[in-house]
Amino acid sequence: METTQTLISSPMGVLAVLCIVAAFFFLLAQLTRARLFNYVPPLLFIYATPVFLSNLTIAGATVIPNKSIIYTGLSQFVLPVFIVLMLIRVNVPAVVRVMGKGVLVMLMGTAGVVVGGVISYVIVHGWLPEDSWRGFGTLAGSWIGGTANMLATKEMLGASEAQLGLAVVADNVIYLVWLPLLLMSRDFADKFNRWARVPADRLAAMDAAAEMHIEEDRAPTMPQYLYLAAVVFAVTALCHALAPVIAAWVATASPGLAGIFSETTVRILLVTTIALALSTTPVSSLPNSTAIGTALVYLFVAGMGARAEIAGLSDAPAFVLGAFIWIFIHGLFMLAGAWIFRVDVHSVAIASAANIGAAASAPIVAAHHRPNLVPASILLALLGYALGNYLAPLTGHLARIAAGQ
Repeated sequence: METTQTLISSPMGVLAVLCIVAAFFFLLAQLTRARLFNYVPPLLFIYATPVFLSNLTIAGATVIPNKSIIYTGLSQFVLPVFIVLMLIRVNVPAVVRVMGKGVLVMLMGTAGVVVGGVISYVIVHGWLPEDSWRGFGTLAGSWIGGTANMLATKEMLGASEAQLGLAVVADNVIYLVWLPLLLMSRDFADKFNRWARVPADRLAAMDAAAEMHIEEDRAPTMPQYLYLAAVVFAVTALCHALAPVIAAWVATASPGLAGIFSETTVRILLVTTIALALSTTPVSSLPNSTAIGTALVYLFVAGMGARAEIAGLSDAPAFVLGAFIWIFIHGLFMLAGAWIFRVDVHSVAIASAANIGAAASAPIVAAHHRPNLVPASILLALLGYALGNYLAPLTGHLARIAAGQ
């Protein structure tokens, strides 16, 4: 039997390929300024390219392997690091001051993601492999918080690389449809606001609050990078040490929960909780943490693509159908939230983008609707990041229970 060879198999070589792939598509988007990247984000290409590099053979060889110590290291060490980096900047009071009841509408949308995930899975699970609830939970991570949550939930639920691939495909297909709808909603602002009974002074109050929340842009210093590294690695090391102990205690005290609270799940939940606690301290003022964390997210996505197998994407049509049912339910929850809390269409669109598109899309929608809300839209997306690691695994397990699996 012929054995497939790899052109680049050394750990540093594999890591270099992943970094080059991630950097290339951002450079391409920056140089070409192609509108394509507004609707098909670099994330999809960063995931798909390593899939082909590790699966397609030319003269009996692939470019990079399906298995590497780099991929394992990304899961065990890089994942908790970027969770800490992205969550220590969550500023809930600032979001509430600017967006007001728009935060409640976003939470309604989050509830719509949870409920929609369960309902849509019950409808389509008969056409999918039995463990597809893990893929639905993984997609819920993206739609509640963002890509970082999707990757964390994938690890917590033990989803396969094929299930992650389905989640990435569905995420981007829905994005192609949903983002234009959120952008076009601005044209119906007057009619929508009358229907939602928006108070006449809401927009003025929101604009005034946005003007008050302008953060000073300052260059990071070398000691600040060291402080940031000390915090991030200390939290990661602490959670790596505590997770096995807590997971073993849960398995002993409640054997029925052992399958839910695995060591990986406990580790990620610990990292999330500690990082959120640190966001209320001066640690949150350390600059560039979100940018560094986001860069690591894209590197992680490239690594997940390299581990995937093309054969697993054959279930994409049924999975995407479930995603369309799912986003429709999310939309109904957003409309209900707008009417109940009497919130304007601009806040509703930004809140939905903060859920479905996270920090990459919320500023795009905010810039189109009301540019002065761009900083608040990023904060709103970070609030989604804070919720995602708790609610997305819950969505997956609720879907499994509802389907009787």
